[in-house]
Amino acid sequence: MTESTTVFPNVFLFNPSCDFAIANGSRNWQPNKTLQKMEADLAVLPMFFAKRSDFVLVDELPDNCFLKALRQLGFVIPQFILKKELSENRLFIDEQKNRLFPWGWSPAAHKFLTPLKQSCSPDFQNSPVYQWSTEHKNISSRRFALKILNNIINSMSVDWSIENSQLPIICSTRSDIEKAIADWGNLILKAPWSSSGRGLQPITKTPIHLKVWEKINSVISEQGFIMAEPLLNKVHDMAFLFELKNGCTRFLGVSHFFTNNKGQYGGNWLNGLPENQSPELTDFIQKCIEVLTQPLINAIDNSPIAKHYEGVFGIDTLIYRNKNNELRINPCLEINVRHTMGMISLRLEKWLGADKKGVYKTFYQPGTSFATFKKMMGQKHPVKISDGKFQSGFLALTPSNESAQFGAYLLV
Repeated sequence: MTESTTVFPNVFLFNPSCDFAIANGSRNWQPNKTLQKMEADLAVLPMFFAKRSDFVLVDELPDNCFLKALRQLGFVIPQFILKKELSENRLFIDEQKNRLFPWGWSPAAHKFLTPLKQSCSPDFQNSPVYQWSTEHKNISSRRFALKILNNIINSMSVDWSIENSQLPIICSTRSDIEKAIADWGNLILKAPWSSSGRGLQPITKTPIHLKVWEKINSVISEQGFIMAEPLLNKVHDMAFLFELKNGCTRFLGVSHFFTNNKGQYGGNWLNGLPENQSPELTDFIQKCIEVLTQPLINAIDNSPIAKHYEGVFGIDTLIYRNKNNELRINPCLEINVRHTMGMISLRLEKWLGADKKGVYKTFYQPGTSFATFKKMMGQKHPVKISDGKFQSGFLALTPSNESAQFGAYLLV
């Protein structure tokens, strides 16, 4: 693997709970214990974006055995530094740096990374993400994604985009939600700020149970409103991945992902879709990529995101069948103004054999450690490498010490 050398290192932080931190708004916000454990167990993941000279902030230094295995397979290993050293390691704090790259920005992430800001490059200090702003909160919400969705639909003259009658709506009261149920029947309610399929509430039974109303009212009181969408006959999840710099959006590629029955992120397909897909779907996906990429870029470049954000982001889309069994797409289901697991999957594809299909997944099975899972999978799927590329096998992408409850892995 070759890499370009930069004079100063970047610093990466894995904080995927950033959307909840944005919703809360407090600089002192902390994720719950389960999310804290997830962030700690998966803390090394930004290493797949990093160069050898960069730093990744972690709760615990990864063991040499884990790093050695990745190094032998050709992965570039950055430097790791403990999060607790942000307040006491003067040498690291004062060392000149290029940029700070949390998974996503929030008031809490800004507070946590403040000690490192003064030693960053002028380029970063002059960027729109150097300080937190209320505009950043606005562009991270599902309400903003709805504006972009309307913009895209109005700019395109195609008959395979989502129908106007199926567009998400903003609900602030119980009667708003009851009207949506009357119009659509089954629907899904989404917290304005949430991620990876959390903050979702499907409504498939009426009358709505009292406990469910309590959850809905809690979101509305905490976040101001809730988004409602019809429960569509989903066929495929796809994300368009971009990078924004100096107000200009660059297309990075697409990621094909899948979710569990609760709508929570499950993993990404690597090197395209599995081979058992219908030609109708693969042709439709290709058409969507060819036709939608530029309208998405235009919509972002002419929106507040271009002014108030710099970095990578993803736009999730949803391919579904309408009542006539025709394939349709919602071209902007949500905008993830942060890193995404899809971006990691895009990086991992470089290590796969050209004709090999794979999957990048996260692991969490209460009662089973990632170490136990890794041992079982490693025996079942031994790694085979040829010409420096993965041909088949299981590879743990995060440390698998006995205390690790969460993990991430590659299966080819």
